[in-house]
Amino acid sequence: MSSTPEQDTQDAAAPAVDPVDENLAIIARQAIVDESRAVYGYELFDRSTASDSHTAASDAALLFNALSYAGTEALVGKKTVFINCTHDSLSGGHLELIHPEKVVLEVPPLPDSATPEEIEGRLPTLEALRTRGFRLAFDQQALKRAYTSWLPMAAFIKLDMQAFKPELAAPLVKFATTHSKATLVAEKVETAAQYELMRDLGVKLFQGYWFAQPSLVKATTIRPSQATIIQLINLVRKQASTAEIEDLLKKDPTLSFNLLRFINSSGFGLSCEITSFRHAVMILGLKKLFRWAALLMTTSRAGGAPPAVGQTAVVRGRLMELLAAELLPPEECDNAFVVGVFSLLDTMLGVPLEKALESVALPEPVMDALLRGTGVFAPFLELTKACESGDEAAFAKNADALHLSNRQVNWAHLQALTWAESLDEE
Repeated sequence: MSSTPEQDTQDAAAPAVDPVDENLAIIARQAIVDESRAVYGYELFDRSTASDSHTAASDAALLFNALSYAGTEALVGKKTVFINCTHDSLSGGHLELIHPEKVVLEVPPLPDSATPEEIEGRLPTLEALRTRGFRLAFDQQALKRAYTSWLPMAAFIKLDMQAFKPELAAPLVKFATTHSKATLVAEKVETAAQYELMRDLGVKLFQGYWFAQPSLVKATTIRPSQATIIQLINLVRKQASTAEIEDLLKKDPTLSFNLLRFINSSGFGLSCEITSFRHAVMILGLKKLFRWAALLMTTSRAGGAPPAVGQTAVVRGRLMELLAAELLPPEECDNAFVVGVFSLLDTMLGVPLEKALESVALPEPVMDALLRGTGVFAPFLELTKACESGDEAAFAKNADALHLSNRQVNWAHLQALTWAESLDEE
């Protein structure tokens, strides 16, 4: 039986029962998405920093220790997980404990000084991992002549968009598809143009910040998925508690955005601005909430914002809320959640953030953090973004600025990921 998010949070606040102590890894997660921007899997990164007592290393053993303790479900749900490995860790006994079906091992190239004999010497280890059911991923270095013997073992080849000029994309893709049966992954994709280039060349998987960048679309509204609206209607019909309805609003950023915008619209006629989800539900009442949800249902479309973006927004909100709970008064935690969730509104709306926030009432400290990077919530937002990125210096700097230890941030991140996954499974 899995624990509830509330239980998890209580556990996290009790270091006396923390059995892994200094072995906790800081884990970042980046989505790998398919052509329709649905999440295919997640690449996990070790985000431990050298300020901890243990040595920071991109080592699979440390990652798997954390995964085993937190539960793989907490980080990746039922998706495929890509793990960065070192050649030393590929020979480690810890891999015997891992079920290989949903695991891809990312194998780095050897140093440039490696001899042909050293490259060939890795073959027995790689072949043994493949035989046990692990899939192997290589970067584009594996397309070099020296690594010809590795290519047949590649399940994935990752092409780093920052490592070659656009005009080299076509020959690289052609060479990779001609000489291997690997699925190609375009990584560090940062623009729509890069995505479209690789997609048109037949690449099926993508990784990078492209889905988190505002795209040039005309839409100025966002609509929740029909499934989420049905959940809301069902909660209202069974006269669920305000807390239950608030939990659903926290699950779907587009739903909460629409509700706050609606309740603060001039047509609703309130004399004060409503900035809390709970307050909005109480003001609106179940009868009007049912009518609003039914109306929204008729105008919604299947799908909504790309799932990876919505998931990231939800994790951001929960992580902000948990980090704020360590340092700020309880009444500020809901605002911290709003900052995290709405920090990706520009992506979901397809317009600049300032324009997106024009249509929803938010407290000044929330606006300061989102638009100006100032105020009480700004350091929490910066730390939350650093947890998602590969910038170890930014992570260490922002954690230190808030006087939060790696362990505190790690626990909060794991709880946020667990919570977001549990919402998806409801």
